[in-house]
Amino acid sequence: MKKLSILAFLLVFAAGIIFALWPQPQVTATGKATVAWLESQPSESENSFSRVYEPQEILFPRDLGPHEDYQTEWWYYTGNLETTSGRPLGFQLTIFRRALTPAIEAIGSDSFSNWRSNQVYFAHFTISDVAKQSFYTKERFSRGAMGLAGAQASPYQVWLEDWSATELAPGQVQLVAKTDEVALDLTLQETLPPILQGDRGYSVKGEEPGNASIYYSIVQQPTTGTITVGDETFAVTGLTWKDHEYSTSSLSPGTVGWDWFSLQFDQGTALMLYVLRKEDGTIAPSSGGTFISADGSVQPLKSQDWQLQVLDTWKSPTSKGEYPSKWQLSIPQLDLTLTGKSLMANQELNLSTTYWEGAVEFQGQQQEKPVQAKGYVEMTGYTQGLDTVL
Repeated sequence: MKKLSILAFLLVFAAGIIFALWPQPQVTATGKATVAWLESQPSESENSFSRVYEPQEILFPRDLGPHEDYQTEWWYYTGNLETTSGRPLGFQLTIFRRALTPAIEAIGSDSFSNWRSNQVYFAHFTISDVAKQSFYTKERFSRGAMGLAGAQASPYQVWLEDWSATELAPGQVQLVAKTDEVALDLTLQETLPPILQGDRGYSVKGEEPGNASIYYSIVQQPTTGTITVGDETFAVTGLTWKDHEYSTSSLSPGTVGWDWFSLQFDQGTALMLYVLRKEDGTIAPSSGGTFISADGSVQPLKSQDWQLQVLDTWKSPTSKGEYPSKWQLSIPQLDLTLTGKSLMANQELNLSTTYWEGAVEFQGQQQEKPVQAKGYVEMTGYTQGLDTVL
């Protein structure tokens, strides 16, 4: 029996890890794809991962860092930028943490080693070159040992090898990532305090007890730096959105995926919506959102507070998934109506899992005044491509 090469071993290891992390598609008797998340949930014992049952005290800088007693966590950056000539560019840099075992089981008291870790990190990095309709994607994996990947609260840093978000000064963060094709080096400046999503950061994702996360955002961050595409490096400016979320939860049975919207308006406001889609075509009641005023005050939104209509779709030639590409959104209590579209049709990530995440723009009216917004939309569960190479 031939031995696997080191490279092949690493590829199989990475695929196995992501296989455990992401939802796997199944096909019902009707031929309709559904998404089955982790089959088993942690038992309610002292050795289980922590779960979120109610609002918790969120403190900074403590909660900028990792929460390893929860199974899943991510630090998520997206931004809409322009070159000095007005060329639009978008980016995503997300670093995920996944615990393989509860912290109490991770390392025995007599078996400490710098090589040992129950934490796996992986990251997604994309650049959307709108003018040339080119989409660049890259994925990495590592483990939280020997400084290969990790997170810390003070000074704030999250990293996976040389991809990182690093605090330069209070409220100022540098993002760095590079591949053979593209690179970014950006400085973000916090202008508003962290926005606690849901009920004081308690964001419900399903009807089951404990099916929730702790979730906050940092929005309207002026951003400067450089983006490199091929052999060209551009000075850029724009806005960045950050999400930090941690939980031990899963999609409820019958929920096939979600649509997540983050919009930053030209008058300093912002909007987040997440739409949990059910197999029967309806929206789960736990869907929600937040409207953020220019002064940082928030107005929670429930699923019945908005109407979202898909006006057009795009079918991926790679995965054959059909994604919304144009929307009409109405939020009566905010007197807000918007029409939006993707800046590029093909912003589908075909990595260890397949989903659509890309730059969008919206425009419309609020209280009879014109408004414009740029942002990002994430869409999952539209294709059977959530499986892996295994």
